[in-house]
Amino acid sequence: RIHPARLRDPSAPSDTAAFAMARSSSTLRALAMFAATAVLFQASPGFVGVAPRGALQSTLALQATATAETMGKAARSAEEAVPTSPRWAPGWLTLGRALLVMGAGVSGVAVVGLRPGVGRPEARISCRALQTGLVGLPNVGKSTMFNALTQSGKAEMRNMPFSTIEPNIAKAPVPDARVDRLAALSKSGRVVHEMVEYVDIAGLIKNAHKGEGLGNQFLSTIRNVDAIVHMVRCFEAPEIVHVDISLDPLRDAETITLELVLADYDQCEKRMKKNEKDVRGKVPGADKEQSALAKVLALFEVGKPARMAVLTEDERAAVKHLGFITMKPMIYAANVAEDELAEGNAMVEKLRTMAAESGDQVVIVSAAVENELVGLGAEERAEYLESLGVTETGVQRLTRATYEMLHLRTYFTCGPEETRAWTIREGWKAPKAASVIHTDFEKGFIKAATVDYETFVKFGSEEEAKKAGKLRYEGKEYVVQEGDVMHFLFK
Repeated sequence: RIHPARLRDPSAPSDTAAFAMARSSSTLRALAMFAATAVLFQASPGFVGVAPRGALQSTLALQATATAETMGKAARSAEEAVPTSPRWAPGWLTLGRALLVMGAGVSGVAVVGLRPGVGRPEARISCRALQTGLVGLPNVGKSTMFNALTQSGKAEMRNMPFSTIEPNIAKAPVPDARVDRLAALSKSGRVVHEMVEYVDIAGLIKNAHKGEGLGNQFLSTIRNVDAIVHMVRCFEAPEIVHVDISLDPLRDAETITLELVLADYDQCEKRMKKNEKDVRGKVPGADKEQSALAKVLALFEVGKPARMAVLTEDERAAVKHLGFITMKPMIYAANVAEDELAEGNAMVEKLRTMAAESGDQVVIVSAAVENELVGLGAEERAEYLESLGVTETGVQRLTRATYEMLHLRTYFTCGPEETRAWTIREGWKAPKAASVIHTDFEKGFIKAATVDYETFVKFGSEEEAKKAGKLRYEGKEYVVQEGDVMHFLFK
């Protein structure tokens, strides 16, 4: 049982809500759809509960062989068969739409929240949290970095390959001093930073695309993430086992890249053969997809990732549904020794040269430093980092770079009660940006009182900025800029 607020903030008190998750495979869509259906069987006014395990298993057993088409029909039926009771109609309708989305095969999380004792759903449907996968050869420091990023301690760390088998998932706050500065100026009682979700994925080895090591599990997991952080070992330490015996960052990085390329190559080749029939039949969009596949395949044949392909917007849209692993944005995290965090080393420079070919970024991190920082107070952390010649940790650099890599932008709301950072996509207009707070804000949007961060800090408050003529009132066509401090007016 999760209160809608808790979906946005894990620290909020647990209360009531129903949620359903849809993934790309039909099996998981079936599980999600029937789990959501089972929820309805247990519903009572003002509350949505989860069906008992036995009832849910029975439902799944009866429907395990349902196809995606059947699920789509069932979802449409769920939407059409809205109960006559006005108290329950909105909730049924919203959940029916959520099931319809699942049946259509769209990946995401649909959330229907009910306030205790009210019975009407909170108008919020949230997208699946963006995930960043940590990948690399076994024993390069992924799990150490994951624990440092997320402060979770979930990942087991051992000096042996494949210490991570099942993927670990946790969230990390996006470090942003602007949030704390705004909170101080507004004397806010609560400060909320944005979060990025990380997945620590089992180590990959040569021939993983054929299933060697934990390859099949690795590839299955990585296809579901939105971006990739490729951890590469760039430090000498004979006591730490290397899966290929010797240390060579370029070879290690190329091993991972090649395995991902080969996995995509197989998928691309099969899709091209299947799509030829659609091209001959003049199926709308088939020619664009075939053109994009040809460009991508040419890169795969020389061991290059799909993100290097020069595609038109139509071509990119045509192959998006294939979810090529190497089309995902990637950052290389160069894991260095403690005394090399500030400047890196020769291995890092070689890695930068290689990454530049595909337009990827390299961020210097040190798992050893992050281990030392665990448990230190703020002053001790600052002193330790100063002794290393840096002002921020590798984790902070990596989190910020990950956030930017996903083409996300931040705007702020602040006041005496709370200062919060909100994440939006680059290019979103004001009404869409307002919807991340609540969908009612988008539906009833009137205008947005807006001031940029620097101006807000200069004058100390929205009111003082307004007196100075610096507060702007933006309409529906305004594209929200990075660092805007906003106050939405809606009906």
